[in-house]
Amino acid sequence: MREAVTEARRVVVKVGSSSLTTASGGIDDQRVDALVDVLGGLATGGREVVLVSSGAIAAGLSPLNLPRRPRDLATQQAAASVGQGLLIGRYAAGFARHGLTVGQVLLTVDDVTRRAHYRNAYRTLRKLLDLGALPIVNENDTVATDEIRFGDNDRLAALVAALVQADLLVLLSDVDALYTGRPSDPSSRRVAVVRDESDLSEVSVSGAGKLGTGGMVTKVEAARIATGFGIPVVLTSAALAAEATSGAEIGTFFEAAAHRPTARLFWLAHATAPRGRLHLDPGAVAAVVARRKSLLPAGITAVDGSFAAGDPVDLVDAGSGAPVARGLVNYDAVELPALLGRSTPELAAALGPGYEREVVHRDDLVLL
Repeated sequence: MREAVTEARRVVVKVGSSSLTTASGGIDDQRVDALVDVLGGLATGGREVVLVSSGAIAAGLSPLNLPRRPRDLATQQAAASVGQGLLIGRYAAGFARHGLTVGQVLLTVDDVTRRAHYRNAYRTLRKLLDLGALPIVNENDTVATDEIRFGDNDRLAALVAALVQADLLVLLSDVDALYTGRPSDPSSRRVAVVRDESDLSEVSVSGAGKLGTGGMVTKVEAARIATGFGIPVVLTSAALAAEATSGAEIGTFFEAAAHRPTARLFWLAHATAPRGRLHLDPGAVAAVVARRKSLLPAGITAVDGSFAAGDPVDLVDAGSGAPVARGLVNYDAVELPALLGRSTPELAAALGPGYEREVVHRDDLVLL
């Protein structure tokens, strides 16, 4: 048995569209009831449960006579507006059989990338749990635009798990584990445990489900995010939810990192969208990455984007173009071009003591 699973008191469970719906897109009552019975048993047994559920768009296809998942955003949003009500109603009825009340929480990227919204989302989820309700989280597909979408609920589930400081994240789909290749390929092997990146060296993951948007790539990335925050992850199929949450050694188990980072730095690394890019010369890259120093104007060669002081920006290696860190900038974008390549004492002498400060302080910076 997996002790990290059996000892977990606060559990976030994510289920994908293909595990909840029929091939034609309607809600599969038997699948939903089976999942509800497992989670209801956990909740009534003394655990706190948060469900991150896909399926709104898929559930809206059949009622709107749509033969397949639409590609354009407007039709997706129309399907979501119909399907979300059907989905939450089905969950409410199912959990009521266990004497449980559900609370719907619809989030957009802004809700977990803007610090004030992030804190408010935490307070809402925490209060629902304190009141004995079971929160059901989904992306707010009806209002999200292409530019501010998660794109799948795997990353959302990992961020929610960190948000509520969960003890366990369970990712349920229609595949029973992570394999080294396609599960249908006889040469593929199940990966039972992932302790670090070396255990993924032989894994090739790709592809999305017929009704969902996320493939194994997004699930592995979600596992990286959660384990990096000290949360173990079980990846398996919805049909094996009972076994997975009871600690049976099925699916793939991702071990948690030994040390949990501060919530602030985790938020900065995984729950922010950069508003711009600062291009660093080799000396600045070495100072920031190797010596964990603050970023000064002298080491910046170029500035991209439109941002204000306090916004997150990516720090980019000017040579490779790859982001090496993310931080909260202390200047507006329009101020920086005149400061590039100049030392802070020089700037203070020319422009005043207010300019003798870091562009990004090391306490507001996280390596990527």
